[in-house]
Amino acid sequence: MARPIVALLTDFGTTDHYVGAMKGVVLGICPEAAVVDISHDVPAHDVLTAGLELAAAYRYFPAGTVFLAVVDPGVGSSRRGLAAEAGDYRFVAPDNGVLTAVFRETPPKRVVELTERRYARPTVSRTFEGRDRFAPGAAWLAKGVQLPALGRPLTDYCSIAIPTPETSEGRIAGEVLRIDAFGNLITNIDRRAFDVLCRGGAIRIEVGGADIGRLVETYADIGPDEVCALFGSTDCLEFAANSASAAARLSVERGARVTVSRP
Repeated sequence: MARPIVALLTDFGTTDHYVGAMKGVVLGICPEAAVVDISHDVPAHDVLTAGLELAAAYRYFPAGTVFLAVVDPGVGSSRRGLAAEAGDYRFVAPDNGVLTAVFRETPPKRVVELTERRYARPTVSRTFEGRDRFAPGAAWLAKGVQLPALGRPLTDYCSIAIPTPETSEGRIAGEVLRIDAFGNLITNIDRRAFDVLCRGGAIRIEVGGADIGRLVETYADIGPDEVCALFGSTDCLEFAANSASAAARLSVERGARVTVSRP
């Protein structure tokens, strides 16, 4: 029988003890679990980036994986904790919209509020619910407890706005949603919309007011002083430089306007 998997995503970094403490709680409840890191370098309190990173990763895990996502600027407040089942996966997170991108792609079958105290640590810190409420919930799910046991059904869970591109005749207007560790600018324009526009022939691509001269297949196709467009591993349009940061080279930040148009 395969080991249960608990996959972690946080903004805690790895300098402090926080991630290690959460893993300790998971393994204390479910010692047979394989605990996997997605990332702990999400910018602090950045719920949107956390949600996008989770959505980019979860589908590549085996069915049955439990995802523990703790990016929680509202820790200790009245915001709720939740557990959800979506597709072949289960998720434990604060109810702050961090699961919006996953739910948009895979609508949840069931969502519950984490209200059953027996599946939390005896004392819940107002500043570290990731350790005391969310990690135990994920561990008990990995151990075989069914989702409804963790609390009452929840239908009014929070969502956040995720920008979507606007398409008009001969033009797509989108924006940079993420900037990865390499400085690649990842947009919300997917390949399908792009390909529909490209059927009309030549196109013009701009990001942050800068013209991008070429669409290439791989990073290695980019010249030493160029920034080019390509479709990355998430099948969305992105901008990259060869062995350099496109974000730094273009002085572009998240939210920068992106347009694809027919000249």
